[in-house]
Amino acid sequence: MRTAYSVETVRNAERELMARLPEGALMQRAAAGLAAACAQVLGRVAGRVYGSRVVLLVGSGDNGGDALYAGARLARRGAGVTAVLLAPDRAHGGGLAALRRAGGRTMSGESAPADIARADLVLDGIVGIGGKGGLREAAVPLADAAARSRAAVVAVDLPSGVDADTGEVRGAVVRADLTVTFGAHKPGLLIDPAREYAGAVRLVDIGLALPAEAAEAEALQHADMALLLPVPGAESDKYRRGVVGVAAGSARYPGAAVLAVAGALRGGAGAVRYVGPAGDAVIARFPETLVSDEGPKRAGRVQAWVVGPGAGDDASTVAEVLAAEVPVLIDADGLRLADPEAVRSRTAPTLMTPHAGEAAALLGVSREEVEGARLSSARELAARYGAAVLLKGSTTVVASPDGGPVRVNATGTSWLATAGSGDVLSGLAGSLLATGLPALDAGSTAAYLHGLAGRLAARGAPAGAHDVAKAIPAAWRDVRGD
Repeated sequence: MRTAYSVETVRNAERELMARLPEGALMQRAAAGLAAACAQVLGRVAGRVYGSRVVLLVGSGDNGGDALYAGARLARRGAGVTAVLLAPDRAHGGGLAALRRAGGRTMSGESAPADIARADLVLDGIVGIGGKGGLREAAVPLADAAARSRAAVVAVDLPSGVDADTGEVRGAVVRADLTVTFGAHKPGLLIDPAREYAGAVRLVDIGLALPAEAAEAEALQHADMALLLPVPGAESDKYRRGVVGVAAGSARYPGAAVLAVAGALRGGAGAVRYVGPAGDAVIARFPETLVSDEGPKRAGRVQAWVVGPGAGDDASTVAEVLAAEVPVLIDADGLRLADPEAVRSRTAPTLMTPHAGEAAALLGVSREEVEGARLSSARELAARYGAAVLLKGSTTVVASPDGGPVRVNATGTSWLATAGSGDVLSGLAGSLLATGLPALDAGSTAAYLHGLAGRLAARGAPAGAHDVAKAIPAAWRDVRGD
């Protein structure tokens, strides 16, 4: 699992470690890892370190110091290293002296774009993890020059200009091909829009002791998923595996019911009960589905409900499902139709799965505000409704109403932006709820599988939601190594 910590937590851990180490030792650890990563990049883009051209973008403080010390190491290996000093009077003294001893040179920002244009590698050490509000005016031309160049751009700890704690981008930023981060991931490296600017992320272990309970965000990996996926035992039957109810679809949107059932059938539950007006369409496609037209209360026993996909204006069905004493997933039209107080008063777990537009409507803000602040938006929705919230998007964010680390998922692909894909996700997550997974685990596990299935279905080409549903078993097998 990749675990991300706040700036405050990381800095506290750094202070505790520095108190036990010789002066400057921690920065040297970071610089050594940074230089090694840069050497690997130069091997790919220039063929070798010796004779390559490296430009350092150096701000004040320790972030610039890391860049300078790393630049000195590259210069000692024969690279031509030039440091652009944005604040010459506040540049890190020790790092600057080390670079000069190694044969590196310095320059001011005015004439830097020409050097950047000829560089093989640009090292972004402008702003550290405490930076807020985008790049300052003097740094913007340097970031633009790096973006226009053919150089590989490597960010020190995180791309300058992004918010480390939130992933928000409020102004001009550096776009990196690789970010080398120290000690721990920061939330901004996992969550869009900042994640988009980080490129590949490499974590350098510098020996920080970070308490697990202080984590702000976490991203599941295959090994974590393999432990969460429900596997039937020798004594299992369809009822012991869980039954998921799907109340979805309408005369206008029967396909939403079909796609939600398609996801539910592949989510680990032993049976799927469908309730709604699209029963004929569901049975025609999936004859194993248990269909009822008498409403959720009379459908039979279920361990979880999915309500809302394609529901149109059927508020009564949504209300009936919310009154059930089992976990409920609310999606699509259900989010609009659900009574907020009915959601808040539920005693069984609730999982809401909005996209940015739906989340914006629930919060009373613009879609752009939600997309620019995904972490805080998901947390606010979870707190406001007393429900787990899966906020769909380029990085899906799953927040618990009880606080704790937010789960972040980036297995998806832009090809998943297709009609009906969210219906498949809802059925899949609801099925996982029915197997007994808690809402946070069901949501993050479903997002992971759904994203992976999207990649397997698309493989670089358009794919429909039904293709994504068909690929879920392959994604499941990939996670388990079967």
